[in-house]
Amino acid sequence: MRLLTKVSLIAATVLTLSACNKEAEQPKPLVLDTDTAKQSYSLGVSAGRFIDTTIQEHEKLGLPLVSETIVRGIQDQLAGKAQLTEEEVQKVMMALEQTAREKQVEVAKAQAEQNVAAGKAFLETNAKKEGVKVTESGLQYEVVQAADGPKPAATDVVRVHYTGTLVDGTEFDSSKERGPAQFPLNQVIKGWTEGVQLMSVGSKFKFTIPSDLAYGERDMGTIPANSVLVFDVELLGIGEEAPAEEAPAEAK
Repeated sequence: MRLLTKVSLIAATVLTLSACNKEAEQPKPLVLDTDTAKQSYSLGVSAGRFIDTTIQEHEKLGLPLVSETIVRGIQDQLAGKAQLTEEEVQKVMMALEQTAREKQVEVAKAQAEQNVAAGKAFLETNAKKEGVKVTESGLQYEVVQAADGPKPAATDVVRVHYTGTLVDGTEFDSSKERGPAQFPLNQVIKGWTEGVQLMSVGSKFKFTIPSDLAYGERDMGTIPANSVLVFDVELLGIGEEAPAEEAPAEAK
């Protein structure tokens, strides 16, 4: 999370000057006709966007910040009239960062617990759908398009097309535009290693992978902790063939 302590002095200065111009009774018309003007304005926009985003991030954690007071603090500092000593400022900012970290942990924990419940409900419902089979490990799969080709072993390199989504339908990755993915089957998540071995070359399967066969409690950025993952996979071939991209990051 980006905290206010990371705002540079230059960005803060630009923001202050912009605020002062806005408050003036007769602001000078802004003309962006030189590289210097455009660079200066862009820096101000960047600083304003940064602070706005920071305020929003803190609000999500239940830590409201006031933009007007932030600007006033910048103005007072530049005028040499800061109402808090440097020691006091550092103490307050350290406390804010600590509180923000603690809030982030709380939010992540709550979200992870919600994902467990949502994933369990999704798996129970999906398992009852016609055509869905469940393996001993809990992996769910559906044969979308059958084929009579060979099946890979866990030690084989496979080539696939795939699309991965969360249970709410959010797509987090796809090979459709980048081209086929190629990787050793035993170097990806358990759900992939087990599931793709059930496929024949030329077939298309839909896998619903419980979180314990995916990333478990790990948060993988676009994939929250304890997420059930859904993959549409087409097995194109077995054995290395160049060119092809490496294993999808979401399957490692």
